[in-house]
Amino acid sequence: MPVIAPTWLRRDGRLDPERLLEAFVAFWRQHAEALLASTPYAEIAPHLVLMAFLHRVVNGRGRVEREVAIGSGRMDLLVEYGQDRLAMELKVWRPGDPDPKREGLAQLDGYLEGLGLDRGWLLIFDRRPGIARLRDRTTTEVALTPGGREVTVIRA
Repeated sequence: MPVIAPTWLRRDGRLDPERLLEAFVAFWRQHAEALLASTPYAEIAPHLVLMAFLHRVVNGRGRVEREVAIGSGRMDLLVEYGQDRLAMELKVWRPGDPDPKREGLAQLDGYLEGLGLDRGWLLIFDRRPGIARLRDRTTTEVALTPGGREVTVIRA
């Protein structure tokens, strides 16, 4: 039986953040609505879905750390895979609240600085009623933090 190489790894075995992003977005679009509908924990469900996906990615060869202390704050997730590290901040956009993108970029900027990283992910889970279907509203864009660091913003 052939060995299937994970799409999110480079040929040298290192983590490829762009391919990981593609894999997560495809996974989210395919499975998130069913997973979110089946849990009584609507507020934390997006976090659980992301963590389940990431644990599949590291699969004993890396770690997914939660609530990592950086300075006086706590970053939501840090994926460590060999020498590669990917910092992630998660925000939930609730009804009546402003778009959390600006706050998330500023927050992640400090965490990236503390970790000595130039790039990271900001995931914004939109829980407002009456918006487009999940598969239609899941998008990605690149944004800069106040410190000029490149962040991939995933809206889901």
